[in-house]
Amino acid sequence: MNASRNDLEERTVRVLITGRVQGVAYRVWVERTATSLGLRGWVRNLRDGSVEALFSGARANVDGMLQRCREGPPAAKVSEVTILEEGGTAPVRFAILSTA
Repeated sequence: MNASRNDLEERTVRVLITGRVQGVAYRVWVERTATSLGLRGWVRNLRDGSVEALFSGARANVDGMLQRCREGPPAAKVSEVTILEEGGTAPVRFAILSTA
């Protein structure tokens, strides 16, 4: 199946993931999943118990990552995935950052 031009367009989003997303290997899961989708960006815990991430890459892959984030790893219980910002510049690879 051919990807549409829209699916190949670059998309960058910064998101906030809330629920039981710390202490359940959520950041490691995000890094592995995003890397497998060819995405660039980062993920980090926030002191309020949520997780923040930046995803950048082909629109279809970013959209797929956002869908996957709503489920997360088996031990997670995601309440909400909120897009905080569209656009911006992503790093050249994907990384886990320190808690902010």
